[in-house]
Amino acid sequence: MPKLVVIKAKELIKKLEKLGFVVDHQSGSHVVMYRFSDKKRAVVPISFKEISNGTLLAILRETGLSKQDII
Repeated sequence: MPKLVVIKAKELIKKLEKLGFVVDHQSGSHVVMYRFSDKKRAVVPISFKEISNGTLLAILRETGLSKQDII
């Protein structure tokens, strides 16, 4: 199983857009993304730091993606 990569929020948003997600709206410091094909939702925290591993795993779990999809 591949290790998680260190990724910033803007990079994660771009990768999710390539996988079919669109930005639904922004609420405070979080961007809510939605994929219409399977009605999956991703909430990405916006910051200038890297996203922590626990947060990245939670985003992968709620979207149904694997670690390989993000690499």
